[in-house]
Amino acid sequence: MEHKNSNSLYERSNLKRVPEMQQIVPQGANSFFQFMGEAFAGNAITSRTKELIAVAITHVTGCPYCIDVHTGKFKKQEGSVEEIVEAILVAGAVNAETVLFHSVNAWNTMHDLVVNELYETTNADKLPLVKETRPETFAAFDQFQSNAMKDGAIDAKTKQLIAVVVSHVNGCAYSIDNHTKKFKALGGTKEELMEGVLVGGVANAGYVLTHGINALNAYDYQPNAVAQN
Repeated sequence: MEHKNSNSLYERSNLKRVPEMQQIVPQGANSFFQFMGEAFAGNAITSRTKELIAVAITHVTGCPYCIDVHTGKFKKQEGSVEEIVEAILVAGAVNAETVLFHSVNAWNTMHDLVVNELYETTNADKLPLVKETRPETFAAFDQFQSNAMKDGAIDAKTKQLIAVVVSHVNGCAYSIDNHTKKFKALGGTKEELMEGVLVGGVANAGYVLTHGINALNAYDYQPNAVAQN
């Protein structure tokens, strides 16, 4: 396919190259889209809620293509701006929480508490000690997270599910443990949990796949033929 050089790295029209990617690696690409279709199908979780989860995840990965696509799909299912913003706030709170939870690992190293095991479940118990070093700052974060996770346009249970999925994308075992237990306490099921995780897997993989478009653009780039934007 002929590609017109551009100074822009992200354009909505770039997605027109997705069929080209499917032609280059048909088996792999088609398997991914089959996986995506099955993961986003309504079951224990509605397809609408799955799109909302995807919106949150795409803000964690920071993929402009994915944000545009999944926000658009959620909008078509009568999703509201309020729900979008609340999902983003949950993602932001969990992202920050991941960093703060890992402060206990730094704490252990600074206090010569590490013998061999770096990731004990009891590490999180030291977080209050870390908080004592900057109580006002941590209090501000705790207030932000509390507000982000409470019932609103999105119910608290769904917010905890979003938090679980974000925790998986971040790869934070502390947050996974924390939010999975809270999700269960609010009546969440294993089926909902695993369906949410699958959506996170698709959204994370989609982040990589759609950037294949940028790779194609870079491969086809002609230095002396840059389009004027």
